[in-house]
Amino acid sequence: QVQLVESGGGLLQPGESLSLSCVASGDRLSGYTMGWFRQAPGKEREFVAAMSWNGASTLYGDAVKGRFTISRDNTHNTVYLHMNSLRPEDTAVYYCVGKLYATTQMLRSVSPADAYWGQGTQVTVSS
Repeated sequence: QVQLVESGGGLLQPGESLSLSCVASGDRLSGYTMGWFRQAPGKEREFVAAMSWNGASTLYGDAVKGRFTISRDNTHNTVYLHMNSLRPEDTAVYYCVGKLYATTQMLRSVSPADAYWGQGTQVTVSS
């Protein structure tokens, strides 16, 4: 059983940057494809980014491509989401997700029951 804990959310102004962290416990992340989803009030869950177990492959949602970067440190069992040029529409609860032996494409369309999820961290972008 893997536990994922996100941190780093906050209140930002448009154009600012923020990095989120996701620390895993209960298993080593070296075999897991990891990623981030987000959900804004009244909207469906949205895929943000994914990275393969070895970091060789990444995938981004269209809304964040070119602004967000996912990275991971398997030594410290941690995944990061670096967010630049934040916009009000980036406001959401951001969730860390992990799935063993998955591709990034698989994680993009993963069902909630088929992966490990964190509890989420709130990111609010407002002037």
